[in-house]
Amino acid sequence: MKTPADAILLLLKTKGEKSTLAVAEHLGVSRQAARVHLENLAAQRLVVTATARNGVGRPRTIWGLTEVAQARFPDTHAQMTVELIDAVRQEFGEDGLERLLARREVATAQSYKRALEQANDIVSRLTRLSELRAAEGYMASWYLEPDGSFLLVEDHCPICAAATTCQGFCRSELTLFEMLLAPAKVERIEHLLAGARRCAYRITSPEAHPVAAA
Repeated sequence: MKTPADAILLLLKTKGEKSTLAVAEHLGVSRQAARVHLENLAAQRLVVTATARNGVGRPRTIWGLTEVAQARFPDTHAQMTVELIDAVRQEFGEDGLERLLARREVATAQSYKRALEQANDIVSRLTRLSELRAAEGYMASWYLEPDGSFLLVEDHCPICAAATTCQGFCRSELTLFEMLLAPAKVERIEHLLAGARRCAYRITSPEAHPVAAA
């Protein structure tokens, strides 16, 4: 059963920094009760406060995750993966690592293409793709934006350590999405490795899509 602490950490992970009031409303508890939970998490070095201005008036306190808290979310076999990447580099050089990434990219693309075979429009392709990514630990979801474009969001990266060591993983990801969602245009607009709290992709499709946000 999810505890209030777990719920708060997941909220801050997926929705970004929040005020005490916003946390209270999410939990369905009083502001005072929410503050107690937040202060307990702060004592464990899992959350930290910052000051945010919202127009005129007094600045408000918001809460966000620390690096310690980020580590609570899985980074699949992080240490082993990094060591393997370093070993490939030393043994076969950058060219060898690039060939390995290219083989992984082809295998992943084939697997994803099979999974999306029955998805005949942009909405069904995005839905299936986000389901696949969510199952792999990326906390993926998609939304329809007011301008008619789509936003594919990944609130977590389960291979972050590997991607930090070898950014070819991120290049492969973008290439994969472009292939799966063609003829739509795919643009990465937020990147975890560039300091954002998540990865996000704007998808602009020529298809008609009279749908609400999913």
